[in-house]
Amino acid sequence: MRIAIPTERSKGMDAVVAQHFGSAPMYTIYDTDSGDVETIDNTSRHMGGTLLPPQLLQQFDVEVLICRGLGKRALAMFNDIGIEVYTGARDTVRDTVALWKEGGLSPASMDDACSGHNH
Repeated sequence: MRIAIPTERSKGMDAVVAQHFGSAPMYTIYDTDSGDVETIDNTSRHMGGTLLPPQLLQQFDVEVLICRGLGKRALAMFNDIGIEVYTGARDTVRDTVALWKEGGLSPASMDDACSGHNH
C-alpha cells in the first residue's frame, strides 16, 4: 500500500509533516509492502501546476493520504477517486505511519474537514 504524507522537506521517514496538505512543498510516499520511501514535489495547482493535489497523488498510485487536516472539497475529490484519507498526522512521517499502523487515526469525514481557506 502506498501512503502519502504532506511534508516540509525531503528527509525520508524523518520529514516533518506540513501544516497544510494542499500547499505542502512536497509529499513523502511510504510503501508499506517494500518499506521504500520516495519524495515528490508538489506540482499541483496550489503550487503553480495544472493538477489538483488529489489528481497529482493519484498519478503516483497513492492509496492513502494522511494529513493534519484538509478541506471538504479536497476530501470529496479523494473520495471520488478512491484514495482513503486519514487526519491527525503529527510530527514526522515515521511518527504518523506508526500511529496509523496502530489504528490511532480515524478516516476523515466531512464533519471534521476544515471549512476555512475557501475549501
